[in-house]
Amino acid sequence: MMKKTFLQLLPLLLFFLPIVLLSQEIHVSKKGNDNNPGTKMKPLATPEAARNLLREMRAKNKGQGKPATVFIHAGTYDLVNTFVLESRDGGTEESPITWMANGSDNVILSGGKTISPDLFKKISNPATLKRLIKTAADQVLELDIHAAGITNTGKHRQYGHALPVIPSTMELFFNHEPMTLARYPNKGDIKIGKVKDAGSVPRVGDKSNRGAVFNYTDERHTKWAGQQNIWIQGTLNYGFADDYNPIATIDTISKTVKLGKPHLYGVGAGNDFQSYVAINILEELDMPGEWFLDESSGKLYLWPPAYMQGADIKVSVLEEPVIALEGVSYLRFSGMKIEGGRGIGLYMENCSYTEVAGCTIRNVGTTGIVMGQGAKLLDENSSVDDYVGVPVSRQVGSYQNHIYNNTTWNRNAGHHNRILSCDVYNTGSGGIMLSGGDKKTLTPGNNTVENCRVSLYNRRNKFTYAGIRVDGCGNRIAHNEIFNSDWHGIFVHGNEHIFEYNHIHDVTLNSNDTSPWYIGRNPSDRGNIVRYNFFDHCGNKNRMNMGIYCDDSSSDVLIYGNVFNDMLTDHGVLFSNTGWHLIMKNNIVINPIAHTAVTSANYYSWAAPQAVEMFGENGIVRKRLIKDIDFQSPPYSTKYPALMPYLDVITPGKEWQSMRARGNMLEGNLIIGGPDNPIKLLGGEHAQMEGKNNWVTKEDPGFVDMKNKNFAMKADAKVFQMIPGFEPVPFSKMGIYKDKYRK
Repeated sequence: MMKKTFLQLLPLLLFFLPIVLLSQEIHVSKKGNDNNPGTKMKPLATPEAARNLLREMRAKNKGQGKPATVFIHAGTYDLVNTFVLESRDGGTEESPITWMANGSDNVILSGGKTISPDLFKKISNPATLKRLIKTAADQVLELDIHAAGITNTGKHRQYGHALPVIPSTMELFFNHEPMTLARYPNKGDIKIGKVKDAGSVPRVGDKSNRGAVFNYTDERHTKWAGQQNIWIQGTLNYGFADDYNPIATIDTISKTVKLGKPHLYGVGAGNDFQSYVAINILEELDMPGEWFLDESSGKLYLWPPAYMQGADIKVSVLEEPVIALEGVSYLRFSGMKIEGGRGIGLYMENCSYTEVAGCTIRNVGTTGIVMGQGAKLLDENSSVDDYVGVPVSRQVGSYQNHIYNNTTWNRNAGHHNRILSCDVYNTGSGGIMLSGGDKKTLTPGNNTVENCRVSLYNRRNKFTYAGIRVDGCGNRIAHNEIFNSDWHGIFVHGNEHIFEYNHIHDVTLNSNDTSPWYIGRNPSDRGNIVRYNFFDHCGNKNRMNMGIYCDDSSSDVLIYGNVFNDMLTDHGVLFSNTGWHLIMKNNIVINPIAHTAVTSANYYSWAAPQAVEMFGENGIVRKRLIKDIDFQSPPYSTKYPALMPYLDVITPGKEWQSMRARGNMLEGNLIIGGPDNPIKLLGGEHAQMEGKNNWVTKEDPGFVDMKNKNFAMKADAKVFQMIPGFEPVPFSKMGIYKDKYRK
């Protein structure tokens, strides 16, 4: 399979071989002029001018048959509009196009506006100073945003689980780090008190649009009574469903908060994760790095986190993607930093043999890189099951609801594209969204995310907007490092994807019912392979977490040759709700706090009321298997014959084969620590998981250096005696590797 993948990518690799002598060059510099010819000595001033010049050259056949390279020299290029490269800007296999930073130059393509530190002044308004604590009043500076040339700061709007991903309001960045909108508390959260009114519940069709009322548990709320535009962010009922919701009123007599919008599931209390933080409050601007914008006066207040002199200060402006590659082929975009937009960093659609390499995408309001279309909600009153929307370009929008209701959605991502050796961090709504191929026809996309670092990717949207999210068919995620998130590492839709040699650590740190790797609710999503990955220190022992989470009715996932270390996942390293054909083999599990494999017969226990809803005549799984793909006809019937009996009836109208797990196996795994029996079955006799030839031990089984987390095996390791046929895992190959972009 590795050989096949290499051959598939060979055309992409070949056309990017250096062909310096034949290449046409165009240069862009901050010292240039758009009336110049674009040579190294007389460069252009803007990327747009370089694109237009290249179009003219190719139209006149001057550059036809030759590769072309656009060199961008050092500096920050503030973009007023999305920088678009479209089909006519692409190359061919014989004459590829490259856009790249000149040598090691620091090139920034920004969707924001640079603000001079000199524009920040001491606060002069006594009323404003009075609202700040004494230490803040002495440190906070003031900026007149209108004088700085900023006319649109955006508006706070509700977002969260099952709601559209929307551009952020204006954000503030200091020395390339996002500043924190003034909040309380600075660390931790506020627990929801007694719920007086859960509010309307859109998830079950309640359209009354009623915000919840609940008791606050922190007296600090009394200071905020009467103020406008205060928002809370948290998990207000279930630990996987985030929300950003306005406070309508605070009643200091009844000690209650009334929300301005309903939460998807209604508001609940009593669990540790039912909590929030309060945001956008001037009085809470009480530490370095916090800021606040008074929309009525146009005054921005900042407690600088470092010296102002020489500081790089930007605000985000552009709501569209900073960069858009649409319909291009044989194009490389490399070595540049993309930042400062309120929406997507880099967007790709209908591309082929296109590579984004060695780039940094950071400090954007939604997702770092999006490959493929998003969706637009057409009826604002619709929720999850009655969702109505259409695919759209250049936004994430209602992606989650659209793919939930249209599981074979081909997002027009293109094929044989690669995101290589990029750093994606400080994003609002996930790191990278990868698509490609066609789920309905099982046509592979052969798109790849490789050797990328993805971190700090949930500043705004949380659940489902993972470090890397993939859909479609036949794509590859390899050698990436995904880390520093309270939420998912990888979120999966689709078929025949390969996840290999990744290093995923310190994710799902403070969320509930989440996991480093997730798939669920569609048994036709088959053929996914999770192999040779290192999962380290994921989860939270005080929350409901899983490692490899094969949620409701997942099927056919091979988990092979991975290393799982210090997994704080109380529901197992592998967890399944009535899965089929889930195979966990030849893995190494070190210091688990619970069982290695946990499977639940959930349709015979807590989810029994959902069985008809899932598998009955109008059930969601039935729709996905029969209407979306017709699983009993080719290509599914020939590719996945083991799925054929899935909807066979046991008891008419009440019970189907799909309610009973089958074909799950835990075989040949090395498990150090944890319970003596590595398998736990929940919910009765139909919670099936067979165990075979696993070795559970308390001793070092022969690692090169267990203390320092070198989990490669010595040649004479005892594990080879205890588990016949156990294959050494390629531990040294897991994670990031050095290449021309990572020295």
